[in-house]
Amino acid sequence: MVVTGLGQCCWDTLAEVEEYPSPDSKAESGQWVEQGGGPAATALVTVARLGLQCRFAGVVGDDAAGALIRHALHAEGIDVTHLLTRPGAASQRAFIMVERTGGRRTIVWQRPTGAHLAPAELEEPFWSGSAFLHLDGLMEEASLHGVREARRRGIPVMVDAGRMRPGMRELAKLCDYLVAAEQFFLDLGWDGSEEQFARLADGLGAPTVTVTLGDRGSLTRHDGTTCHVPAFPVTTLDTTGAGDVFHGGYLFGLLKGWPLRETVIFASAAAALSCLHLGAQRGAPRLDEVIRFLVDRGIPVPAV
Repeated sequence: MVVTGLGQCCWDTLAEVEEYPSPDSKAESGQWVEQGGGPAATALVTVARLGLQCRFAGVVGDDAAGALIRHALHAEGIDVTHLLTRPGAASQRAFIMVERTGGRRTIVWQRPTGAHLAPAELEEPFWSGSAFLHLDGLMEEASLHGVREARRRGIPVMVDAGRMRPGMRELAKLCDYLVAAEQFFLDLGWDGSEEQFARLADGLGAPTVTVTLGDRGSLTRHDGTTCHVPAFPVTTLDTTGAGDVFHGGYLFGLLKGWPLRETVIFASAAAALSCLHLGAQRGAPRLDEVIRFLVDRGIPVPAV
């Protein structure tokens, strides 16, 4: 059983500062770290740390960042055969400044300069043994091809909807699970109410729709009902990648056959644990950490 992922991978540089500096000033950094990032890649790192096999398709350049991204994913046990290197291209990179108190962060990022994955590059071996496809929709043509191919093969699909992008409405109609950031629903004109969330979610076409709301938890719409799961309060160091870790925990619960609410609770716990660390992938927890976190709070964990 393999979780296949398609989308962004990134090399992140993070600097922790006391507070965000004003223009034309200097700020001394506490922690200064580099690590892998990117929505789809971070979700798969989470799934791998929770104990499942993963395979990732994406694009890097033949630069130092590309080599670091590939090495970091491979070190997590993720199959990177389908992570393609574009000669002469730059890999995706990000610089993230994190405020020491409260975990607020500002991200400056650069898209990869290499050509997006083409549908023809998602060859037969990519699909072998796939039990789930997760994608972030950035590469529109490959994403639409991927979700259609997954449906043809009977592979369930989760789409990470960070915000409204070209092709995202069609992806939403074709996927089984749409797990969106708040910004995605704000792009749709959401007023923040559960009632309007229900109407918007029902109109997207996906059978199950979840929106993550940071420290306000999440809302999930399924089978005509809406479920709110509160966030776990933690002393946050950095929220970078928390949503992507949430997706990874969500995928794990679905593949274990857990009820939807228990799956979302587990994903919320994984995301909370990730906020205790600086960066997207460094804080992705292992299974025993999430279980201990939940048990310590008196929350039963379904059989794993």
